[in-house]
Amino acid sequence: MSESMDDYAKELEASFKVIREGDIVTGTVIGVSETEVNVDLDYYTEGIIKLEDYSSDPSFSIKEDVHIGDTISATVVRKDDGEGHILLSKKEANEVLAWDELKKLMDEEIAIPVKITEIVKSGVVGFVEGIRGFIPASKLSLNYVEDLDEWLGKTILVRVITADEEDQKLVLSAREILREEAEKERANKVSTMQVGLVTEGVVESLQPYGAFVNIGNGLSGLVHISQICEKRIKHPKSELSVGQHVKVKIIEIKEGKLSLSMKALQDVTATDIEEEVVEIPEAEEVTTSLGSLFANIKLD
Repeated sequence: MSESMDDYAKELEASFKVIREGDIVTGTVIGVSETEVNVDLDYYTEGIIKLEDYSSDPSFSIKEDVHIGDTISATVVRKDDGEGHILLSKKEANEVLAWDELKKLMDEEIAIPVKITEIVKSGVVGFVEGIRGFIPASKLSLNYVEDLDEWLGKTILVRVITADEEDQKLVLSAREILREEAEKERANKVSTMQVGLVTEGVVESLQPYGAFVNIGNGLSGLVHISQICEKRIKHPKSELSVGQHVKVKIIEIKEGKLSLSMKALQDVTATDIEEEVVEIPEAEEVTTSLGSLFANIKLD
């Protein structure tokens, strides 16, 4: 097969290309083995990245994480590795390029998957863009994390909340993502509720302004102090206790929040509905009554 003009153009361009040690170059992965990665640099020779020069991430797998066709950037370590190839280091390039990417991820609040590779005091460690990141225990979950060891090896979604290149400080958090997901889920559940619905619930907490009642399915609402009973009370604890089962009525749904009332149900049960009692006479009484009526009528 004869070479096309495009092939000649590429070769000509490659012949003028200058690569120096210390440069960061970008190329395409064309080969992956157990010990190294081959990279096409659009140059007269290929680039080679040794396994130890690819990543600092202890969970990195050259076979699983590198694929033919991937575009990668690496630093030129030596122009000739002794076999006519250019020796590259992706690990070194990461140190230069990663912080810009991390700052971008932070500014755009992008969620990224991170595998937890290490347990440390008061948190865990995961790698992003080849940089070691710390996730505080308080940022792992919406709830208190008692056993950090249970998180080892898990992959979670996080956001970059601190990317300080000068101090080499990378801090990640999953909490904000989990909170947003919980709020979205709650909003969907609230959308299925209707004003006027009567249901049972359990008192979760008592505040000076009212009581929060769990009505199930992950939903809670506020019974304002004025909606607890008909009489005026100084504090909900005078009528309610945490854990108490109560019946409530949804009286308002606003901005994803449920307003509940116990008083509304008390008002209904306290109202007596009086019906007019109509006595219907027995059949004999009706006959006698009609007979007496006709007896007084004189016919000419």
